Amino acid sequence: MTGGELLQQGTAVLRQAGLDSPRLDAEVLLAHAWGRSREDLLIHPEQEATEAVVRQFLAMVGQRAGGVPAAYLTGAREFMSLLMAVTPAVLIPRPETEVLVEEVLRWLESRRARPVRWTRHRRFSGRGTVFDQPLVADVGTGSGSIAVSLAHYYPAVQVVAIDISEAALEVATVNAARHGLADRINFLAGDLLAPLLEGGDAGAGTAVAANLPYIPSAAWDRLPPEVRREPRLALDGGGDGLDLYRRLLPQAAAWLAPGGLLACEIGPGQADVLIGLLQQDSWQQARLIRDYRGEERVVAALRTGGEA
Repeated sequence: MTGGELLQQGTAVLRQAGLDSPRLDAEVLLAHAWGRSREDLLIHPEQEATEAVVRQFLAMVGQRAGGVPAAYLTGAREFMSLLMAVTPAVLIPRPETEVLVEEVLRWLESRRARPVRWTRHRRFSGRGTVFDQPLVADVGTGSGSIAVSLAHYYPAVQVVAIDISEAALEVATVNAARHGLADRINFLAGDLLAPLLEGGDAGAGTAVAANLPYIPSAAWDRLPPEVRREPRLALDGGGDGLDLYRRLLPQAAAWLAPGGLLACEIGPGQADVLIGLLQQDSWQQARLIRDYRGEERVVAALRTGGEA
């Protein structure tokens, strides 16, 4: 069969299964099975595929029709124009989360002329050593996409990536190495910012980026079947979806230096509640950043006591 014929067949199967983007998914799966780019497939649809390619592609189409996310089948997803490894142990990076990364990058750039100074703990370079590089914590790093993107696009930054899942940290470590950033990202296992605070790093941080679970528990059964294939640990945020953020806020206030940034990804309808929590204590300039569809996506605020 030719590439064009395979794409037609795969698209038909996936459309019949009710998927939102059957043609795109078919292109992604065939490109992976054949070891070619999507662009090459479209330019040369007349090329004949080997029997091995046909078998692998049709098997992947069957799995995709059954609800397995395409990223888990190919083992990769693009994020911030960087290719990230993904496995069923991690949440699949989504384009909306790029808004969180862009907000942190924008804020870091705005502070370039007035660097924050802090004392780094011995876990990194020796107690008592003072650095002028910003230090950012990526809390709930998952695949490491946020940490890797921050380190890639802002060469001056050092990142600490934390996750409670050892399996997720293994994937994140692979992604840091893939992009040559292993020396600028430290991976720690633990709950939220506890590993840093327990290590004596209070007041050390420049920024916290958090994409924590924010789906309300009661909404879990209403999620699309393929989303429920992703780790519930990375999605379920408790009663109103903000349980983990309520725990994070006092930790972030303790870890950040005065004037430091906290940026949190949220879901629609959660901004007012989170901003209200921030305004109660330790934070100033709490604000909402919407994504490209106009949806509530990121709430950011500054630790009190620093420059506005």
